[in-house]
Amino acid sequence: MDDHRILRVSETVREELSEIIGFEMSDPRLSVVDVREVHLTPDSRHAHIGVALSGDKKEQEQGLAALEHAKNYLRHELARRLNLRRIPELHFTADLWSEAENRVEVLLKRARKGRGPSAGQP
Repeated sequence: MDDHRILRVSETVREELSEIIGFEMSDPRLSVVDVREVHLTPDSRHAHIGVALSGDKKEQEQGLAALEHAKNYLRHELARRLNLRRIPELHFTADLWSEAENRVEVLLKRARKGRGPSAGQP
């Protein structure tokens, strides 16, 4: 499969998973899950899905567990919606970049609070 097709299929899978998880599944543990990116292997047998998880550590763990539990249902729904010869196996991982972005935001807010109105003036 060529690179352009892999990118298109990856984006389509991301959009469909976002819609299924965000709007069609009623599991409350999935409310903390946001699908960020999908990387399809060149043979299209595996899809590595990066998800951003909000909430505390316990809610994040429950969200990942709910995704693992719903993996077969999600794959079945993708097969029903997408006209693909082979539906990839789904592998969910927590997106570490979103955690890093949140950490940077917190650090920037702390830096701004620590700086008074007279800071930076000699």
